[in-house]
Amino acid sequence: MLLAVATALAIVGQDPVALRATPSRSAQQQAQLWPGETIEVRRERLDYLQVWDYRRERGGYVPTSSVRIVELDAAHAPDLLATARFLRDTPGQEALGIAYVAAYLKAAPAESIGAEPFATLGTMADRLAARISAGTSKANDARLAAQLETARAYGVAFDSFEREGRMQLCYDGDAFGRVLALAATSVQRAEAALGLTRPECVDPSLGPMETQVLQAWQAKTLDAVALGELPLLLKNRIRMRRAGLWAALAFADTRDDRPGTEAGARALDELSAVVNAELTDADHNAYVEAAVRVGASRWAAELPTTSVGAASAATLWIKTQPRAPGETCVKLLDAQHDETRPLTERCTYGTVWVASATPNKSATALALAVQPLATWRELWVFRKGKDGWSVRVMPPAAEGPGIGYAEFAGWVPPVNGKKGPRLLVAREARVNGRWQRSFELVSLDSLAVIGKAGEPEHLSSFYRWQSPAWKQLTVSLR
Repeated sequence: MLLAVATALAIVGQDPVALRATPSRSAQQQAQLWPGETIEVRRERLDYLQVWDYRRERGGYVPTSSVRIVELDAAHAPDLLATARFLRDTPGQEALGIAYVAAYLKAAPAESIGAEPFATLGTMADRLAARISAGTSKANDARLAAQLETARAYGVAFDSFEREGRMQLCYDGDAFGRVLALAATSVQRAEAALGLTRPECVDPSLGPMETQVLQAWQAKTLDAVALGELPLLLKNRIRMRRAGLWAALAFADTRDDRPGTEAGARALDELSAVVNAELTDADHNAYVEAAVRVGASRWAAELPTTSVGAASAATLWIKTQPRAPGETCVKLLDAQHDETRPLTERCTYGTVWVASATPNKSATALALAVQPLATWRELWVFRKGKDGWSVRVMPPAAEGPGIGYAEFAGWVPPVNGKKGPRLLVAREARVNGRWQRSFELVSLDSLAVIGKAGEPEHLSSFYRWQSPAWKQLTVSLR
C-alpha cells in the first residue's frame, strides 16, 4: 500500500544509503547517499520512503530507518541545535552535524540565532578539513570525499593548496568570523580565533607583504581573546599560536629595516607562559612547532650588542653592508683587515643576526646565525684553513627549507694534536612530518657530525664546552 505524506525534508543518517528504483533491497541502485545529505520525502511505502534528491535530480526509495525527518519550524529549532551540539563532539560525523546546523538556521527565528550554531559549524568544518589533510587511511578516502562534497553543498567553503609535497585543505573560516562578530562566550571566541589562525592554512603562494598583513591580523585577533576566563587547555593553545605568529612578525620587522626586538621578546614571553605539564598529547606537536618557530627568530629579542662568545669581539668580528635591494653582504674582519679588504665575504638575502657572531678563542673560526626565512635559521661557520678563509653553511636539516633552526652551542678546542678543533651545534627541524632535535659534536674542518644525542647531557662534550650564554638563550632546552 502506498501512503501519501506531507512533503517533508529528511537528513540521511546512515553511512552509506542506497537510493533504489523500487522499495526493495534487491532493486537497482540509482545512487549512493551519504550522512548529512538532505532529501525531500514524498511518499511512504512499507518500510521505505519515496524521496527526491535535488542535488542529483533523481528520485528513488530509501529505507525509512536510514533517514531522519526534520521539521523546519521554530518549535523544533532547539531540538535541531541539540543534535548538532552532540554531533560537534563526535569525530567522523562532521557532515551530518553540518546538516543539522543548516536545518537549525532555517528553522530558528533570525532574532534568536546566537554564536553557538556558527561555533559548532566552524568546529566541524575545521575538523573535517584537518582529517582530510592528514590522509592517514585510504580506506576512508571515499567517505571523507563524500563528507567534503556534502559540506560544500551547504555552502561551506574550503581552500586547498600544496604544502611540503602534499595537498592541504583548510576551512575558509566564515563561521568563525561570525562568532567573533556576535556576543560569544570566551571559549567560543578562543576556539574561533584558533580556527582563523592556523599556520598551515596560510597560502604559500602569498607574497611576503600579503603574508605579513595576514599574520598581523591573526596576531591582533589572538590578542583580542581574553585569557582570564579560559580553561588552561585553551590558554596554552592561544599562547602557542601567539608565540609562532610574533616570531614571524619579528622576522618581518627586520626585512623592513625595523628592529624586531619587541616582537621577538613577545614571542619568547608567550612561549614561556605555556604550562608544559598541562599539554595534551594532541597539543604536544603544536608546542614543539611553536618552539621551533620562536627558535628560528630567537635572535630578534636580543640587542645588537649582545654576544654569546667567550672571546673578545676585538679578535675577529663581522660587518654587514647592503648591496642589491634585500641583499646583505657579511664581511669578516680583524685588526689587520678592515671592510675594504676583508678576510672573506659572503652575501645573503636573509637576515644576518650580527649579535650572534661568536669567534673562537684562537680567532681561527667564527659562528654566525643567518635567517633566510621566517621559519628557517642557518648556522654559518667562517673558518681559516691552509688556503685562507672560507664560509660553510649548516642548515637545520638536509631537507628544506621548512621549519627549523641550527645554532652554535660552544667551541671545543683541539686535544693533544690528535683531535682537531670542533664545535657544538643544536639543531631542531621537521623532517618528513616528524620533529627531530639533536645536539651534535661537529668537526670544524669538515663540518661532519662526530657525535650526536637527543639530549645534551647524553653527549659528554656538552658537559665541559657548552657556552653558558647559549644555554641561557636557547629554546632547545625547554
